[in-house]
Amino acid sequence: MASSSHNNFKRALVAFLAPLPSIIFYLSFLRHYHQPQSHYAPLWHWCYHHPLLLSHLFFFFNVNLLFWIIGLLQSSHWMIDLYWTVIPVLLLHYYRSHPAGEYDGWRSAAVVALTWIWSVRLTHNYFRREKWQWGAREDWRFTDLSEQYGKNWWWVSFFAVYLSQQVFLMGICTPLYVVHSENMPLNVWDFVATGLCLSGIIIAYYADTQLHNFVSRNKRLKELSQPMVPNLDTGLWRYSRHPNYFGEQLWWWGLAIFAWRLGHASSFVGPLINSSCLAYVTVLVEKRMLKQAYRVEAYRLYQKTTSAWIPWFKSSDGKDKNT
Repeated sequence: MASSSHNNFKRALVAFLAPLPSIIFYLSFLRHYHQPQSHYAPLWHWCYHHPLLLSHLFFFFNVNLLFWIIGLLQSSHWMIDLYWTVIPVLLLHYYRSHPAGEYDGWRSAAVVALTWIWSVRLTHNYFRREKWQWGAREDWRFTDLSEQYGKNWWWVSFFAVYLSQQVFLMGICTPLYVVHSENMPLNVWDFVATGLCLSGIIIAYYADTQLHNFVSRNKRLKELSQPMVPNLDTGLWRYSRHPNYFGEQLWWWGLAIFAWRLGHASSFVGPLINSSCLAYVTVLVEKRMLKQAYRVEAYRLYQKTTSAWIPWFKSSDGKDKNT
């Protein structure tokens, strides 16, 4: 028990220290960019005029390279899963505090509040799922890939786990930059975006809570050597096979509307790619479910009668609603 607590503390310490290189560099920039006579003035000048590119460099060197090296040393790439809930918050405050930023205060305040609520919700779900342990396990998809690539996984992981995350995460976080680079008054679309974001957070929270209770109940039944419930089809899960995914995507699409309202329709590319990737993950998850013998029959019926993502009424004719 003492050894487990010690390892948990070490992983927590590593997680807190990992983003410090970027944070320290950025704070140095904020302190020096007003000093044109400084020896490093050209560097600070560049950082001032290229906030978006600088954020990508932070991600590449601090997340892709440093997190990858840490993952190799720990033989587990668990940290990127946790930082999916943290990096958007770090990017948000980076864009908001950057000296070149220009934005409407009310819109910025709304996006700050929404992003923090989203992050706290997702972080809470992560630790609840992991039994309040830091890095107890890595994402099962990474584990499967490591078995697939074998001795080549050490270098393949850089591209599969980290570089790909930069494309996805930086892409869907583009609205955070747009909101803090365009100063336009609020209009009705900002309220629509706020409503969608809040709805997504609430749906994802209740869906994940219902899933957590279901998994906990089955674990207790298994410990008592009693038959486990083969499938969760109550609450939000009665109307969607993946309501947690639906809620999460609703959040990102709502965030993109903030940027679209500011004249950046290209911000929809991020959530579109992310939703496409999540659709593929959905297929993987359902294949994984069907590998468990005790739930095969129930889950196949569930697939035939229940919408894949968008909540809808159950089908009584056995036709799959792949909405």
